[in-house]
Amino acid sequence: MGLLDPFRRFFRRMAESDELRYAEEIRAWAESVPGSVRIAEASPRSRVKLAGVVRRITVRPLEGHESLEAILSDGTGEVTVVWMGRRTIRGLSLGTRLVVEGLLAEQRGEDRMVNPSFEFSA
Repeated sequence: MGLLDPFRRFFRRMAESDELRYAEEIRAWAESVPGSVRIAEASPRSRVKLAGVVRRITVRPLEGHESLEAILSDGTGEVTVVWMGRRTIRGLSLGTRLVVEGLLAEQRGEDRMVNPSFEFSA
């Protein structure tokens, strides 16, 4: 039995999608960030610290109501992070590892965090 284990692991890894492997890698990293909570386990209307990877960035250029939105994913779920009054944040791009802390809210069935404190992570 012990001799077959490496082969089983190899064939299991070959059958996994790249997306699944990437989600597992991000989940493992996010779990290692001290004090952070998994997005899927975060409670709305509470102050939380979340760690994840930026999956999408959108700029809402409405005059007087500009905002920068980023979808943050940790392999267990996604949250929309919104910075009001901003069009850019230096260093923020797709694939960036980001740790945010702020009040988590639910709006139209979507988890959102507005103007959180944040830091980039390696």
